[in-house]
Amino acid sequence: MKEPFLNLIDLNDHPVSWWNKLLDFAHTIREHPEYYAKSCDGKIMGTLFYEPSTRTQMSFQTAMLRLGGTIIGFDNPATSSVAKGENIKDTTKIISGYADIMVMRHPVEGSVKAAALTADCPIINAGDGGHLHPTQTLTDLFTLKEEKGTLKNLTIGCCGDLKNGRTVHSLIKAMSCYNGTRFVLISTKELMIPNYIRDMLNSEGIPFREVTSLDDAIADLDVLYMTRIQRERFGTEEEYQAQKGAYILDKEKMKRARPDMIVLHPLPRVDEIAVEVDDDKRAMYFEQAKYGMFIRMALILTILRGDGKPAKLIKGREHKHVKCSNPACVTHRETYLPHLFEGSGDILICEYCDQRTLI
Repeated sequence: MKEPFLNLIDLNDHPVSWWNKLLDFAHTIREHPEYYAKSCDGKIMGTLFYEPSTRTQMSFQTAMLRLGGTIIGFDNPATSSVAKGENIKDTTKIISGYADIMVMRHPVEGSVKAAALTADCPIINAGDGGHLHPTQTLTDLFTLKEEKGTLKNLTIGCCGDLKNGRTVHSLIKAMSCYNGTRFVLISTKELMIPNYIRDMLNSEGIPFREVTSLDDAIADLDVLYMTRIQRERFGTEEEYQAQKGAYILDKEKMKRARPDMIVLHPLPRVDEIAVEVDDDKRAMYFEQAKYGMFIRMALILTILRGDGKPAKLIKGREHKHVKCSNPACVTHRETYLPHLFEGSGDILICEYCDQRTLI
């Protein structure tokens, strides 16, 4: 396989020092955006959005335009050759030949890493199913750093769909790298974090507790990270309706929170945060969306300049006769992909979606 570009597939592929440098760079851009207005003059970014997006897509587009670059791509696969049955490899191979950098969102887990195996330019993961969303995590880290002044010694409550919420998975993995982080994971039993996240927390000795009551947990938090119950991640409408509305943040619950607690949300929201909370000074989710543009400007420039060490795309090896146990994994859809796993013995970890597979 070819040597990788400086991609961003999983934030944890890169050292914390690289993240911190990005956060500092984003702060500089936020303070002096005019200095960077022509930094991407002549550069083209390809945006491949296989599922709907407002904030992420427009944030990336605005970031590139503010840097002086241009954009190609699609935001509806029905208007591209994907509708004719074109696979991920062919689509991304073609567009990566036109663009200097690609941004990709896809509903299938592990799809962006699959694209990176053959792409001819750097690629940024803008969300792959219920798996990861590293640029949202960078947005979250930047918001925390700017608003709390530190990324250390924070108690973070994650509430809602923790099973399918890729933003939560990425945030937990990232904040586990900062000293003193503690998690309170608030969900129904049906929407608890997946095993690979729980295994990571246990193996690294990160303090966490899993609870079902937001009312009982909110007073202990420095940060409350709300998420919506994601209709698109459920197999049936009945399953979605059974979980919808399980957690709603309102003024009464906010009365129990600390005066300096902040509320984040990757958006869009449905009914999990009452509109009445918007006027609370601790509600930071709209400001959070603005912060996302600055961190993406910093990320685009950093990747185009090659400022960092490319992560090794494949750390394990191919197991031709082993199938990933995750039915949402890209390998079940893109059948030409090699079956790549880390580990040995009876338990293997899928290189694409990080799920455990017993053999």
